Amino acid sequence: MRLLPHEKTALFIDGANLYAASRAVGFDVDYRRLLDFFGNVNLIRAYYYSALLDTEEYSPLKPLTDWLAYNGYTLVTKPAKEFTDGAGRRRVKGNMDIELAIDMLEMAPHIDHAILFSGDSDFRRLVEAVQRRGVRVSVVSTIKTAPPMIADELRRQADQFVELSDIAGDFTRRQTEPRQRPQRAEVEVE
Repeated sequence: MRLLPHEKTALFIDGANLYAASRAVGFDVDYRRLLDFFGNVNLIRAYYYSALLDTEEYSPLKPLTDWLAYNGYTLVTKPAKEFTDGAGRRRVKGNMDIELAIDMLEMAPHIDHAILFSGDSDFRRLVEAVQRRGVRVSVVSTIKTAPPMIADELRRQADQFVELSDIAGDFTRRQTEPRQRPQRAEVEVE
């Protein structure tokens, strides 16, 4: 990844997307080491976006989000919506695209480099808009899964595409077996 020490840089991490991509290529992210990876740049902000299911039950994301909030990340969350689809399956919907887009556009006048951890095609126009404001945009995701976790149009729009598995060794907590991407999950987070 091309990082310039003098550039004011911000990270924009689509939590669900990074989790799915890292599991698909076989590792868990160590978020402390991820911040350390960017220790040689002028890191202005590290945003982490996640929809949280607001239930009485224990959420496995709670320890992570609490840790992130106290350790250098700007945590952006909202309640996920739970519903039952027409086939009677439990679904969870929690899209954080708008929150991420607004934050990146608001930060654009204050940064030189935006690093987006997501492969979501919805961000192509956002990347284009931020580039028009003079910000260099790197996108981190993976093409080493079948199908690729990054949309081709987002990869082409970015100033730099960074293959997640190429830099994973710098912020891996533990290796896992790569997961096959399910064709249709019983619980979806959008």
